[in-house]
Amino acid sequence: MTYLWVKSFHVVFVIAWMATVFYLPRILVNIAEAGEEPVVKARLLLMGRRLYRFGHNMFGVAFLFGLALWEGWRLFPQTLPDVVASRHWIDAKLTLVVLMLVYFIWSGRLLKRSEKGGALPSPKTLRIMNELPVLVLLGIVFLVIAKPF
Repeated sequence: MTYLWVKSFHVVFVIAWMATVFYLPRILVNIAEAGEEPVVKARLLLMGRRLYRFGHNMFGVAFLFGLALWEGWRLFPQTLPDVVASRHWIDAKLTLVVLMLVYFIWSGRLLKRSEKGGALPSPKTLRIMNELPVLVLLGIVFLVIAKPF
């Protein structure tokens, strides 16, 4: 039963983090399109900062629950099963999660650059970049559900 609680919390915090991964680039698009409207830009930057901080917190908690799922069986063998015993799907999944984290950090750096007055990529480029995490998430979900190798 503990395993199901840990897994449920991991999924909930991953969903919260993914919301930030999807929405932060959209805020960047709006900042890029705000042009010389300082009030609008200031509001969007504030929203972006808060969202980025929230995303970092959600990732941290999701990471801790994921670590408990991945290695917790070593500490609590009667409570948590070894869910990845000699399976390599977890390696591919973690690679995609790292890729998603790099994307999230890149988005945060673009936000910080914009706060300092730096230029952002074009709104079209940002919109295209906004779609990429969906493909990565599709790979992650497939690996977790199918466990193909």
